Order: sequence, then C-alpha cells, then structure tokens
Amino acid sequence: MFGLGKPRTKLGKYIDNKKISQKWMSENSGLNKETVSKMCSDEYHRPNRSTKHRIVSGLRKKGEEVDESDFW
Repeated sequence: MFGLGKPRTKLGKYIDNKKISQKWMSENSGLNKETVSKMCSDEYHRPNRSTKHRIVSGLRKKGEEVDESDFW
C-alpha cells in the first residue's frame, strides 16, 4: 500500500498516485533508499541539482513526463 497516511511531499504524493515504490525510485535513480525516503516525506528537504536530476531521470525511464519544477 502506498502512502499509509504519512506526511508526503509533492514527489511522495506523485509516486504514491502512480504506484511507484521508493525502492524502484532508489534503484532507477542511483540514490540510496534513505535519500529517496527523505525526498518523499520531508517538505523542508532541499535536494541539490544533481539529486533532482537523478530523480527526474529515473521517472523518465518509466515513461513519466516530468520536470524538476513539478516537485521543487
């Protein structure tokens, strides 16, 4: 089950709605699970440019048409 009532960022809500797991995100973006988890739940976390690019690239591998501005 996705979300489970946890606080979510725009990225977290997006992957929950698309039923994309944080594990999948981690594997396809090259980021560790803790970083992905923080990006999905901590609204005050501000990832650097490289990290943002890796997340967007990972989502695009899945065929998602997203841009950094969709989440940050």
